[in-house]
Amino acid sequence: MRDRIQILGVTIDPLTMNETIDIVEQNVLEKRPLHLMGVNADKINQCHTDEKIKKIVNESGIINADGASVVLASKFLGTPVPERVAGIDLMQCLLELSNKKGYSVYFFGAKEEVLQDMLKVFKIDYPNLIVIGHRNGYFSENDEKDIQEDIREKTPDFVFVGITSPKKEYIIQKFMDNGVNSVFMGVGGSFDVLSGHIQRAPLWMQKSNLEWLFRVANEPKRLFKRYFVGNITFIRKVLKAKRGIKY
Repeated sequence: MRDRIQILGVTIDPLTMNETIDIVEQNVLEKRPLHLMGVNADKINQCHTDEKIKKIVNESGIINADGASVVLASKFLGTPVPERVAGIDLMQCLLELSNKKGYSVYFFGAKEEVLQDMLKVFKIDYPNLIVIGHRNGYFSENDEKDIQEDIREKTPDFVFVGITSPKKEYIIQKFMDNGVNSVFMGVGGSFDVLSGHIQRAPLWMQKSNLEWLFRVANEPKRLFKRYFVGNITFIRKVLKAKRGIKY
């Protein structure tokens, strides 16, 4: 059993990228369902206002620190995690693993155009990848059961869900509760980046923990509140926790 830590009441697994991949692959080999969760400052803020999300996060099989602010907070609070495990990087590592070892994948999310462009890119980048199914992220409540049953029938090893939070957490948990046996990973807007529709921050910004700033500069209307207001809220809570004050 892995030792887990808590940051502001949210559980984190102090795992490296390689350790995460090893555990995920073991779940695939043993045909065990898994909710692979990434936690950043915004997700922790969500957990403080949405008990349903908090429960889903804390009960996930693997919970990575997907955010520089979470890594820094863990060190400041005396419970350090070894490194940031960025969701988009982990997704690419799992795609490479699947391409190499023949694991099957299912993509669910984004606009149809984005999804199709991403699949074209993957045919070049991962020529042996077994894409067992795909579905865009625009659907009604009535479509949910059909999507769930499509995934269940095709039994992919991995299901990558490119839908915004908290919708993706809710639907992944619903599918798993209904017995769909796959490794599920919510990847947010990663389909947009991997398809080439949105540019990712330069490597130097990623290494300098400034990827968030690049994203805000490119999508200010959508992301300003999340990163600037949200990060200030998160920092205040971390400072309170350090002083032993209820956050």
